[in-house]
Amino acid sequence: MPVTLTRRRLLTVLSAGGAVGIIGAPQVLTAAEPLETTSVRLRNDRSICIAPMLVVEELLRAEGFTDVRFVEIPSGVAPGALGIAEVDFSPMAPWVLASRIDSGDPSLRVLIALAGMHIGCLELFAKEGIRSVADLKGKSVGLKSAAPNLLSLMAAHVGLDPKNDLRWVTDPAVKPMELFAEGKIDAFFAFPTEPQELRARHAGHVILNTTLDRPWSQYFCCLLTGNREFVRKYPLATKCVLRAVFKAADWCASEPGRAAQRLVDGGFTPRYDYAFETLSDIPFAKWRDYDAEDAIRFYALRMRDAGMIKSSPQNIIAEGTDWRFLNELKRELKA
Repeated sequence: MPVTLTRRRLLTVLSAGGAVGIIGAPQVLTAAEPLETTSVRLRNDRSICIAPMLVVEELLRAEGFTDVRFVEIPSGVAPGALGIAEVDFSPMAPWVLASRIDSGDPSLRVLIALAGMHIGCLELFAKEGIRSVADLKGKSVGLKSAAPNLLSLMAAHVGLDPKNDLRWVTDPAVKPMELFAEGKIDAFFAFPTEPQELRARHAGHVILNTTLDRPWSQYFCCLLTGNREFVRKYPLATKCVLRAVFKAADWCASEPGRAAQRLVDGGFTPRYDYAFETLSDIPFAKWRDYDAEDAIRFYALRMRDAGMIKSSPQNIIAEGTDWRFLNELKRELKA
């Protein structure tokens, strides 16, 4: 007698099997509760560290979504420039969330934090003779994809004045990473896959790794955010998206090689070796252990102390977060 797969039964099978695609899960299932919408748009910001959002398509289809789209909006692009309101779910750093909520600009507050995604992924490279962030006083520091706000916080954390003690090299036209690799600037703040490329070129050495070094390694550096209107109108669909992303995160943690190949096959990155190294280094399964609200509180407090925002951490959390779905799923998935 054929067995009808409900969503709950199928997700149980998928959890045991590891991930959709490996066990050939069906694309259509009979759901006990129909989704309010079967369409979802995910932001692709060209960052392979958000791999769980990029390899999640089949898991979303198993949840009942039939129209899954990836909208390419590079990191660092202003929300209005490429229509951030046109995506339903997006990765976002907690320091970016804090800045947007603090701004008071409604156009910057389209997205609301729903969960933490991962810790780490950024590395600060420096020339020989430089051993710590404090040693960067008076030195030239470049970045291309990494966040200047985060590096400013790191500098302030050790007593430096980010504006006056560092010589920033951020103009893409001068190719900051190339300048560092050629020894023409002193340091470079690297974001995947830049660390992998610098290591391959034997350029400099790492003086800070946000995956390993405290206090940065103790907090999420990436949050999963949802479009406020989508979350309000489609609570069941929102919960299903989060569940799929969490399962994708567990798969990335347990099968980084297969996940890296999925990124290459999906056209999200050209280099399997760089993707594999990135996915092997990032502890994706720690979404279970770390507290997203703590991450926002940590960064918002330091940003306020540094004069980067005026709002209190409590205000940022109250206006920019919704943990209902995360708390439900932690109980459901026994996280």
